[in-house]
Amino acid sequence: MVSLTFFFFILVVVFGLIGASRGWAKEMLVTFGSVLALFLLALLEQYLPIVVNLVRSTDPGAMRSLFWLRFVIIVMLSYFGYQTPYLPRIGGQRFAREKLQDTLLGFILGALNAYFIIGSIWFYMAQAGYPFEYISAPVEGTPMGDAAIRLLAWMAPDWLTIPYIYFAVAIAFVFVIVVFL
Repeated sequence: MVSLTFFFFILVVVFGLIGASRGWAKEMLVTFGSVLALFLLALLEQYLPIVVNLVRSTDPGAMRSLFWLRFVIIVMLSYFGYQTPYLPRIGGQRFAREKLQDTLLGFILGALNAYFIIGSIWFYMAQAGYPFEYISAPVEGTPMGDAAIRLLAWMAPDWLTIPYIYFAVAIAFVFVIVVFL
């Protein structure tokens, strides 16, 4: 059996390698898509009555439904973030990938994307009580279980909430306007 912490860090490395091959500009769009997903979830969970009722419910079925809603939004916006256009055609040579620092920044942003995407899914899965029979919750009191529980406290959905998510979206849009346009 593989611990969730190990699986998380393996995916961080894999996403980092993908980011190194794609480049920083394309990975930045995925990061913005992930932030937008968390923003959309924060708004839905705060203002849409159907989702508010799911958030307040303690019923396991409602928790599973809320998990799947969160999962679909995160995956869909991440997917569309990865479906980027050919950036050098749009921005000229500004996004050309030819230097080591572009590859390293792509790796760092790819790892950040894994933190946002995989970490958010894991966080929401923990909130839903691990609704899958093949994924078990970390066992408190064991070294790996305690490490996983500590790591969950650092995931983006735990600290990137209202009002901080508003600032993150504003910074993302300013960055898009300044760098990409």
